[in-house]
Amino acid sequence: MNCVDQAIYVAIEERDAHTAQHCLRVGYLAEALGCAIHLKNGDLSPLREAGFVHDAGKIGIPDSILMKSGQLDAHEWKLMKDHTLCGERIIAAQSFLPLSGPNQPIVEAVRHHHEHYDGSGYPDEMKGDEIPLFARIILIADCYAAMTETRAYHQGKSHEETMTIMNAESGIYSDPELFEAFSKMIENCPLRRRQAPTLKEPLHPC
Repeated sequence: MNCVDQAIYVAIEERDAHTAQHCLRVGYLAEALGCAIHLKNGDLSPLREAGFVHDAGKIGIPDSILMKSGQLDAHEWKLMKDHTLCGERIIAAQSFLPLSGPNQPIVEAVRHHHEHYDGSGYPDEMKGDEIPLFARIILIADCYAAMTETRAYHQGKSHEETMTIMNAESGIYSDPELFEAFSKMIENCPLRRRQAPTLKEPLHPC
């Protein structure tokens, strides 16, 4: 992780340790899926880093929403969805992460990781291959991690139950080809466990 992304990650950790641990797991899961689809080595590091900071925008979400155990109302849900735009602004504000250029995929992934394959996601209702590849990968990693983790508002599901749900939603929420690759990869991946490696104990999935 480069020094600026690490600083952003530490800010996430200070804000909410659970979100920070989730981001670590998403980053490593995304990297493992990138390996499974044979991304170039030069793409794996920025993909992993995009996963590490994909929820950076939650720094700006009030505790009453971020930590709420019950269902969000319409106003709260709108504020929660805005974390993708807030995250984009945070990442793009870094001097070496402009909105265009070699690091653009990281910025795009943070903005678009909640776009759905059928166009029902947010913030821009992109669909299919319109959605940047990193964002499509991170969505799958994010869904798997979120469903298998226990939080104040959610009891973690088993691996088997999670995969059943994600399989039913493939082609609706997720890219079906990427989900097929994920399904094969995750069966023998150490990240089936519910903790991520630490930054000092990186996963080498390839």
